Amino acid sequence: MKVIKRDGRKVEYDSDKIVIAISQANKEVGGKDKISRESIEFITKYIEGLNKSTMTVEDIQDIIERKLMEFGKFTLAKKYILYRDRHDLIRKANSTDESILSLVRNANKETMEENSNKNAVLVSTQRDLIAGECSKDLADRVMLPERIVKAHNDGILHFHDKDYFVQPMHNCMLVNIGDMLDNGTVMNGKMIESPKSFQVACTIMTQIIAAVASSQYGGQSVDIRHLGKYLRKTYAKAYKKSFLRYVEKGFTKEEAEERAKEDAEIRRNEELGSGVQTIQYQINTLMTTNGQSPFVTIFMFLDEKDEYIEENAMIIEEILKQRLQGIKNEKGVYVTPAFPKLIYVLDENNCLQGGKYDYLTKLAVECSSKRLYPDYISAKIMRQNYEGNVFSPMGCRSFLSPWKNEKGEYIFESRFNQGVVSINLPQVGIIANGDEKKFWKLLDQRLELCFDALMCRHNALLRNDVRCFTNSLAIWWNCKT
Repeated sequence: MKVIKRDGRKVEYDSDKIVIAISQANKEVGGKDKISRESIEFITKYIEGLNKSTMTVEDIQDIIERKLMEFGKFTLAKKYILYRDRHDLIRKANSTDESILSLVRNANKETMEENSNKNAVLVSTQRDLIAGECSKDLADRVMLPERIVKAHNDGILHFHDKDYFVQPMHNCMLVNIGDMLDNGTVMNGKMIESPKSFQVACTIMTQIIAAVASSQYGGQSVDIRHLGKYLRKTYAKAYKKSFLRYVEKGFTKEEAEERAKEDAEIRRNEELGSGVQTIQYQINTLMTTNGQSPFVTIFMFLDEKDEYIEENAMIIEEILKQRLQGIKNEKGVYVTPAFPKLIYVLDENNCLQGGKYDYLTKLAVECSSKRLYPDYISAKIMRQNYEGNVFSPMGCRSFLSPWKNEKGEYIFESRFNQGVVSINLPQVGIIANGDEKKFWKLLDQRLELCFDALMCRHNALLRNDVRCFTNSLAIWWNCKT
């Protein structure tokens, strides 16, 4: 007789394995609950007497449990079931062994290439990936319903980021950079006050980005419009300092104003270049606590209602120029950096129809042709789709639905995605095989399954104590909170 293992392999029947399994359970009971050696042999002979060419492991174990109960050994049967479950758990846990060892050997191609911002040969990254393999194992065995796990394994849907599902972590975030820069913030228990210059604002922004990246598993988006006021602060600070210096030297007010203006413009432009370079260098060299570069998207929108629109136009121009140039690799050759991703918004003032900022769009197109970024968004279409609002998408390019707070104000920043589940739509079409009615029925069933999977993510966050959750995302809290 052949025995079919759980992984589909066929092996020779071995009665000793049955004897060992029952004997192990027998050790955990006493007195009349024990079963005799003769009774154990009776069970093995009964199984052999079925004269089947093949039997599954599960069928054999079911027979053993039934026979133990027929002998009146209910306590022993319970112990055997627990023994069976324990070994089932150990077997499933050990299924991660090879995937973990292959990570250390740099041979686990699927996991190592899953994220472009993870360098899988770094020790810190490997530790994160090893923890991720354990997390996926726990998610499959303990946390997710069996139907969701089976659907994932069968390719019906894809439950993304199972390697982070064990922890109360969410996916992408729209970072509230404006609030944290304007009002100050707290990082690692230290207060960071509102910056007084563009350079410092850029540095703080990259530190916030790194902290957010360490508190979630997805991308994040920042709106560059929040930096405009700090570029103006740099100009005002330099102007005031130069004006006073020239007045002290005996220059007339008009002469001092003219010279101070020139000095302030020089200082502003220097800090503009340095600040944008800081963003680019920091994002591409910082490593988060899980050993990866922050997945960052920079949103570039020239809002006519923005009082700092001129400064923001300067910042966008500098970002595009530096991206066009690229960043040097280890051999000193300019290459296209993976991050930050760039999104450029087309509006009436820059859509190449005589707008004031058309020069920026031409620069953006040149940058796209050489560096593949930025991506483009239509402000006109966004206003139609999102109740007149223009705002940044997530790093994955998905948009949140409009939402108002208790004051009736639209809130986009400081919001996040709970997680992602994908449906294998081509598979639905293949199975339907041209039958439209069958297609829609199958799609409805799989959408319900997808909803159940998404609710697993929702409930995983909902179950956790709010204070613990917000504490792990301390970057959200500004100094006033």
